Amino acid sequence: MRGSGIYTPFSATYHHAQKGDPEEGRLLVARVPVLDPLWVGKSVTTKEGVVRSESTSSTATDSGFCNQESCSDSPPPENASSVPPSSATFISSMMFDPFTFVLLNETEGKVNVCNGTFCCHLQYRRLPQGDSKEHYALGAFAGTHTVDGRYALQVCALVRCAGLDASSCGQEVEEAESKMDFLLEGKFGTRYVYPSILASKMVLEQPEHLETTADGRVTMKHSNMTGGLVTACLYGRMYHLDNE
Repeated sequence: MRGSGIYTPFSATYHHAQKGDPEEGRLLVARVPVLDPLWVGKSVTTKEGVVRSESTSSTATDSGFCNQESCSDSPPPENASSVPPSSATFISSMMFDPFTFVLLNETEGKVNVCNGTFCCHLQYRRLPQGDSKEHYALGAFAGTHTVDGRYALQVCALVRCAGLDASSCGQEVEEAESKMDFLLEGKFGTRYVYPSILASKMVLEQPEHLETTADGRVTMKHSNMTGGLVTACLYGRMYHLDNE
């Protein structure tokens, strides 16, 4: 979860260039969509009131993961009091913020984690490559970031840990071998939620599908990664709380 770029609530259009890349040292300019797709008539509203943003793939994925109704046959937990514990949680610093993490101990499954009353939900299937022993964790943070600026956040983040110890989760990582199919979801108190998926060597991937409901629930689904997963996150900005 690092690097500069141009992000919108519908996609991440560019990630920072590595040293030696052709784009290094250049000013980047991009045309971005209006925040609310209803303003430009590019959304589809279902009978349930779900506003679906444009997806990078309109067909079923090759893996078949999360295409069944079982992926959404029951709503995710609404708040901390209704979230069953996935396993032991722990606190670790990421981007100088105290995230609450839970380790992904299985090859596939479902996990939940909460930071205060803000909760994140993950359904996943890992695709380890070779003898990879990489560890992953799901993290949640809701609060005010105070380093190099002061701003309010709500973040759900799936990250590769830097080492085999839980305390390494949240540390800087740039490469990964394990690919992953996943559905990441959180209920946010803001419309400004920015998706990001980074593969090994900080390669940006576009989410396969994004969906936002009227009550603030944001879902990001992705599969068939081109490289190992470094991080996937839903980054919510609580602009109205920045001055509190």
